Amino acid sequence: MNILLMGLPGAGKGTQAERIVEEFKIPHISTGDMFRAAVKEETEMGKLAKTYMDAGQLVPDHVVIGIVRERLGKADCSTGFLLDGFPRTVAQAEALDQTLQELGRKIDHVINIDVNRESLLARLTGRRICRQCGSTYHVIFNPPKEEGKCDKCGGELYQRDDDNEKTVATRLDVNIEQSVPLLKYYEDKGLLRNINGEQEIGTVFEDITSLLRGQA
Repeated sequence: MNILLMGLPGAGKGTQAERIVEEFKIPHISTGDMFRAAVKEETEMGKLAKTYMDAGQLVPDHVVIGIVRERLGKADCSTGFLLDGFPRTVAQAEALDQTLQELGRKIDHVINIDVNRESLLARLTGRRICRQCGSTYHVIFNPPKEEGKCDKCGGELYQRDDDNEKTVATRLDVNIEQSVPLLKYYEDKGLLRNINGEQEIGTVFEDITSLLRGQA
């Protein structure tokens, strides 16, 4: 089962991704993790990406898709994967389709966790992140058992400097504008499945699993 997970910042992608990979026993592949691993392992594309990053330049699409191809070609992806954070543009989506075709694979589901802008503003300004393991919480919607402390590792929780309302609003508007053509691309292919992300976390996950098991 090959899944592409989409959603605006604050929609709960990270939380749902953790549950999906545990339930379906497939690897969670995020853009950041892929880049770090490729550079660390000094793969052909990893070394090429590092030259751009060291120069303070954006890594071009052909290198990004090369890193994606390297990662999806690994053995742990043979029974499926959850791709998160890529593609971000229609051009990248088209390149991903071509790469998967060459690998004899295809995207089975594109899941978009749909949350309105006002709700996302409230979520993001109340977000707290663990300094040690990166787990995310929310002071209202998903608070830790002990205030200021991560449930998983006991690390200190903090608020990002850019989680103030003005900065969040600007970031959201940019992401919304970028996501519209990409969502339409997958909708036109008949792959897009919108999930109501304004429900309880457990209910959102139930809706996702029902969809993936063909019960929706």
